[in-house]
Amino acid sequence: MKEYMSMLKSFVKEEGLVKFQIDSYNDFIENRIQSIIKQIKEIKPEVPDLGDFRIKLGKCKIGKPLGTDVWGPWVKEADGSERPILPLEARMRNLTYSAPMYLEMTPTLNDIESETVTVNFGDLPVMLKSKICPLSKMDRDELIKAGEDPDDPGGYFIVNGTERVLVLIEEISPNKIIVEKPSTPNVTEVARIHSEKDGYIQRHIIERRADGIIRINFANVNKLPIVVLLRALGLETDRDIIMTLSDDPEVQQEFYPNLFETESATAKEAIEEIADFLKITQKEYRQDKVNKLLDKYLLPHLGQEKKDRYTKALYLVKACEKVIRHYLKKSPKDDLDHYSNKRLKLSGDLLEILFRSVLLGKWGLITRITYNYQKLTKRGRFPPLQSIVESSVLTNQITSAIAIGAWVGGRTGVSQRLERGSFVKTLSHTRNVLSPLTSTQEHFEARVLHPTQWGKIDPSQTPEGATIGLRKYLAIMGQITKGATEKEIKIIEDILSKEVEKK
Repeated sequence: MKEYMSMLKSFVKEEGLVKFQIDSYNDFIENRIQSIIKQIKEIKPEVPDLGDFRIKLGKCKIGKPLGTDVWGPWVKEADGSERPILPLEARMRNLTYSAPMYLEMTPTLNDIESETVTVNFGDLPVMLKSKICPLSKMDRDELIKAGEDPDDPGGYFIVNGTERVLVLIEEISPNKIIVEKPSTPNVTEVARIHSEKDGYIQRHIIERRADGIIRINFANVNKLPIVVLLRALGLETDRDIIMTLSDDPEVQQEFYPNLFETESATAKEAIEEIADFLKITQKEYRQDKVNKLLDKYLLPHLGQEKKDRYTKALYLVKACEKVIRHYLKKSPKDDLDHYSNKRLKLSGDLLEILFRSVLLGKWGLITRITYNYQKLTKRGRFPPLQSIVESSVLTNQITSAIAIGAWVGGRTGVSQRLERGSFVKTLSHTRNVLSPLTSTQEHFEARVLHPTQWGKIDPSQTPEGATIGLRKYLAIMGQITKGATEKEIKIIEDILSKEVEKK
C-alpha cells in the first residue's frame, strides 16, 4: 500500500491533476490562435475608390511584458493607466484576469505595403498556472506571498471576480465511419461521419433504404444517390466502383441496384446531374457551385482541393461497404459507448471553436473591421487601423461565454462556477467529464459503465438523479493526450509509406 501511495504522490507531483487542461490552453495561445490568423491571411474591404486595398495579418502576441521575455495579464484602471495584475486582486475587485492580445496588421494598396501597425484586438481570459500566468513561475513561498494556496492546481479562469472552469466535453470521435441502427422508417442502416477540419464539423449521413439504394446527406444536399457522387469524384465506370467496393460477391451483389440510379457516364455529366438535383438554374454558376460543394464541404478532413476527390471517393466506397456488411450481418454495429469512439474536448479545443466564431462569425470582428473601413472611406476618410478594430467585440464575447457557459452551437453548461466546498471537490470539478446527451431522456446504454472506461473514468463517482452516468469524472491517474496536427499526421504518413515501399 505504501508503494502505491508513493507512486501516486510522485505522479501528482510530476504530472499534476489538471496538467492536460493547462497544456491544452498553452497550445491554444502558442499555436492555435496564430494558426487561425494564418488561415484568414488578410482582410479585403471593398473600397473601389481607393483601388485594391487589403489588410495583411501577421504575428499575434498575448499579454504585456512583465520582464525579460515574460508576458502576462494586465489591468486597465479607470484613469487609463495600466499595470500587471495577479489573481488575488482580480478576485477581490471582481475583475477579469485577462491579457491583451496584439496583432500585426499591414495595410496594402495596389500591392504597395504601408508600415506594419501592432493593434490591440481584444483581451483573452488567462488560465491560472498557464504559461502567461505569473503563478506558473513562482515557488511555494512566492505563491503564499502572492496570496495563493501553493497546492492550488490552477486550470481555471477568473471572470468578473468569479472562478470559472471549462469542463471536459465528451463527443463522438470525428473522421470515423460509425454504423448504427436508424430511427426512421424505410431505412435499414445508417452510417455517420463527423468530418472535422480546422475546428469546423461537417456532418454526413449515409442511409441504406429498404430497396437497397444508398443515399447521402451533407451540407445542403439531401438524399443524393451515392453512385452519382462517386461518379463526380472520379469513379466513372461501374467496374471501378464495384472492384473498389469489395472482393466479397455478396457485398457486390447488394450494391448493384445503385448502379441504375444514374445515367451519367463521366465525372462532368455527374456534376451536371448533381446541379439538376440541387435545382441550380443559373448556367454560369452550376459547375462552380457543385465543385465548391465537392471540394470544400464534402469530407473536408480528407482535403479541400480538386486533387483530393479520388481519396474522398475511396472513403465513401468503404463507408458503403461497411453499411452493406452490417446489413448482411457480416459485421457488428459500432458501439457508440466504446471509448475508442469518443473524444474529449479540452479547454484549448473549446476556446479555439469560440475564438474562430468570434473572428469569423456573421457579426464577428473581421466583418466589423470590413464594414467600418468601407463606411469611413465612403466619407472620404482614411482611418488608422486601431480606430476600426473594435477590441471590445472579442473581449465581450469571449468573457461572456466563459461567464455564463453558453458556447457556439447552442451548447450550455460548458463553463461552470468552480466548486470550493473542499479541496477534493475543487480537484474533482476540474476533472469533470460532461456528456452532450440530455438528462431528460433515458439513454440507458450511455449511462451504464462501459468496460473500455476502465482506468480512464472513475467507476463510482457520478451524481445520483437525472445526470447519473452522463456526468463523469476522470480516474485519478487518467491523463489526456493532445491530438496530432495535420502536419504531424502527414509526416507520420510519409514515414510509413516509405517503410512500406522498402518492403
